[in-house]
Amino acid sequence: MPTSKPANVYLNTLKAFRQTVYESGFGKARDALFELCDAVLLSPRVQSFAEFSLQPSFRRGWPMLYESLQDGVIYRMSLLDLYRVQLPRAERPLIAGDHTAWSRLHARTLRERTVEHQPNAIPHATPITVGQGYSTLAWLPDVPGSWALPFLHERITPTETPIGKMVTQLRQVCQRLPHRPLGLFDAEYGCAPFVKQSADIPCDKIVRLRPNLCLRGAPPSYTGKGRPTVHGAKFKLKDATTWGTPDETLTLTDDQLGRVQISLWCAKHFVKAPEQPFPVVQIKRLDAKGTRREPKDLWLGWFGQPPPPLSSWWRSYLRRYGIDHWYRFSKQSLQWTLPYLKTPEQSERWSDLMPVLTWELWLARQVVVDKPLPWQKSQTLLTPGRVRQSFGSVLAQIGSPTRAPKPRGKSKGWPKGKVRRRAERHPIIKKSKK
Repeated sequence: MPTSKPANVYLNTLKAFRQTVYESGFGKARDALFELCDAVLLSPRVQSFAEFSLQPSFRRGWPMLYESLQDGVIYRMSLLDLYRVQLPRAERPLIAGDHTAWSRLHARTLRERTVEHQPNAIPHATPITVGQGYSTLAWLPDVPGSWALPFLHERITPTETPIGKMVTQLRQVCQRLPHRPLGLFDAEYGCAPFVKQSADIPCDKIVRLRPNLCLRGAPPSYTGKGRPTVHGAKFKLKDATTWGTPDETLTLTDDQLGRVQISLWCAKHFVKAPEQPFPVVQIKRLDAKGTRREPKDLWLGWFGQPPPPLSSWWRSYLRRYGIDHWYRFSKQSLQWTLPYLKTPEQSERWSDLMPVLTWELWLARQVVVDKPLPWQKSQTLLTPGRVRQSFGSVLAQIGSPTRAPKPRGKSKGWPKGKVRRRAERHPIIKKSKK
């Protein structure tokens, strides 16, 4: 446990965070929503969503699990402002964005199911699923481990695209941050639409580029005849004959990757975004040759203000994989994709609780005592999963701000004579390219 501050200071910070979430982050059904959060953190493994009601921290009946997600109100922007307060003020924020799928293959009564991308372990299988897509923008703290703290975790509706949703989230988050952040994005966002739509956002971006891209260089000087040339020579990432001489080359030894060769070419652009030139970087691992599976070269692009020296920023992209760890943690440990909810609104409210749970674990990491299972080794730098294992002792010290339930009698039940109708079936929506 860190000794820079007394333990009660961290406890008070966590307690104040929970109190603010209860008062300002939740509206209607706040008691049930908040107790649901505690039940998720205290349940090591459940087989169904209703089992969360068996936790002593959830003092209401099991139907309130579903009622809270059906009628509850969550103020997403108020929670975003609360997350922003927890950031270190002296550091430049490092953020990462990505999207994932919540599969609902057999939910024929769920509205607005769409065809989503999802990697498939079966060779040559189509990497798609049917369900809901969710876009996430998270803060990556400068600590060892798999920590990623989501600012926003929102559903991508059928009228939205992952790129458009990420641009909206990036705009909402960046206007609230005290410093200009550095954003890390995967290859799906390495395209002209994302670059053009996010050009006015105060954020520098490092984006991975697909190896089959064909970029263009700076146009030659105007000869005085005809229309000025917009594009220069082709720069194919797969064709080394089109690269020319790099503007800068570095050979470094990295603790994680070994010897790497970094090459930089300036002033390249997408064909559909010639007004947005950017430097292109190739990262080649020199010590990995001859291994069983040689890694592919990593191509990166820098978008925004002029970048710092090449030796200081290329490795920042390796921290982007923290958001992939959070997706795995939310699905496997926080049971994000466990419930079979009936409406998209219920799914959105349940998904809004995932960032709240993660930020609670982040604030509790300073005060928990590691309690490894018999087959686990002790850790000094605790992961989100290890903090969750010991969260019960912290919760016993700080308590809960919720009010005791007030029984209101038994429900009248189904009205006599009212006809039961079959739930409406909804078609699967396949988005077009536009």
